[in-house]
Amino acid sequence: MSGEITIRPATRSDLPRILAFIRELAVYEHLEHEVVASEAEVGTALFGPLPAAEVVFACLDGTPVGFALFFHNFSTFLGRPGIYLEDLYVLPEARGLGIGKRLLAWLARTALERGCARLDWAVLDWNEPSIGFYRSLGAVALDEWITYRLAGEALERLAGS
Repeated sequence: MSGEITIRPATRSDLPRILAFIRELAVYEHLEHEVVASEAEVGTALFGPLPAAEVVFACLDGTPVGFALFFHNFSTFLGRPGIYLEDLYVLPEARGLGIGKRLLAWLARTALERGCARLDWAVLDWNEPSIGFYRSLGAVALDEWITYRLAGEALERLAGS
């Protein structure tokens, strides 16, 4: 498999493909039971009046073979925004062609063009192929930070306090 690799922003008509990539990533991460997002919810989040995130596709000869879903965050210490990469996924048959690196390079350029100070993401601790890939790009693990999450009943309980 070889051909021209291009990056393009997703449009509302791409919602089925976006959800398919999200589900395929979840299967890869052994988290498919956690995917409950609907096309309507993702559509509003990406293309509604107040977009919460953006998606770009990596295309091989015009056909999407990978995607990145990202949004802006903010560093109070730096006084500048950043980009948080929520999802990065490349179809198994398209791996090894440099598509993941092209998506990350596009995100790095976009971060700089938008005045961002950094590009952040998380990776599951067992995902050695991805960890090795990220390290090869110069990314560093932030081992001194622990991620916390409030969701479901705990989120509702705190909101009601």
